[in-house]
Amino acid sequence: MSIEHTIIIGAGPCGLAAAIELGKSGIKPLIIEKRNIVHSISQYPTYMHFFSSPEMLEIGDIPFTTANDKPSRLEALNYYRTAAQRHEVQVHPFQTITSIAHEDGIFYLTGEDRFGKPLSYSSHHVIIATGYFDNPNMLGIPGEDKDKVTHFFRESHPYVGMEVAIIGGSNSAIDAALELERVGAKVTVIYRGSDYSKSIKPWVKPTFESKVAKGTIRMLFESRVIAIEDDCVSIETTGSMKTIANDFVLVLTGFHPDRSFLQQAGVTIEPEGYPTFNEETMETNIPGIYLAGVVASRHEANEIFIESGRFHGRKIAAHMKTNEN
Repeated sequence: MSIEHTIIIGAGPCGLAAAIELGKSGIKPLIIEKRNIVHSISQYPTYMHFFSSPEMLEIGDIPFTTANDKPSRLEALNYYRTAAQRHEVQVHPFQTITSIAHEDGIFYLTGEDRFGKPLSYSSHHVIIATGYFDNPNMLGIPGEDKDKVTHFFRESHPYVGMEVAIIGGSNSAIDAALELERVGAKVTVIYRGSDYSKSIKPWVKPTFESKVAKGTIRMLFESRVIAIEDDCVSIETTGSMKTIANDFVLVLTGFHPDRSFLQQAGVTIEPEGYPTFNEETMETNIPGIYLAGVVASRHEANEIFIESGRFHGRKIAAHMKTNEN
């Protein structure tokens, strides 16, 4: 079995950016991705627009152009796909790495393809750029495993005329509520905060507040769902209990990186809960294992997004080049 110089786990924007930066320094890495290129973005709501301006999402010195103020999900998919193709990034999609072992300076990666066939790779370096979109923050309440519950919102059409409860108060929850209201869904937003989140996009908040004032969207502050039944949800709100009719529940409370995979690879986790790594080089406590993107976040998953995580590859490439000279 041949030994790769560097294997990158994850083909999101930050994994692609790392591959491109390594390529500039003469290293041809292999990316292993358990689904498709920029899978997380492909899972975003169909008609979503990014909060960031296009230049903040650029990788590989390729301009990201758009006719809008903010790029759309579809534009981003096209952009990152094109960037990977132009830089001839080598990607093995639909392969899942499940374990990393190391011995005598070599990393041994094992996993399986989408049909369950075992896979194995070996490499001198590993960059973990696994993101977080596969790990939603669970509520841990009765009924959360029902088919009517989802942690992802794609589009509003399936919910026409339905009673929909949205749990959360961030941009994803507010955007989903507005889309659902437009198609005639009966929307209730359930948020534990006492007021609107400060993270809500400023050009969206007035529209949402207007819908709440007119009664076309019901907003419940200082509230939490304590149980989900087939035809209703039980809510604790401002110290009292109530039950409301319900057909579907969208739990839009965010996501978190998979720390267990890092620990299995030998990366230690600091008492504060984030992985051990050098901010200047992105190398972990295991020499040869690096982090790129949101997996390196210290507290919140959205602390590191494409805007900053796209530069991690530059630090990694510089460190590898210095060590090999």
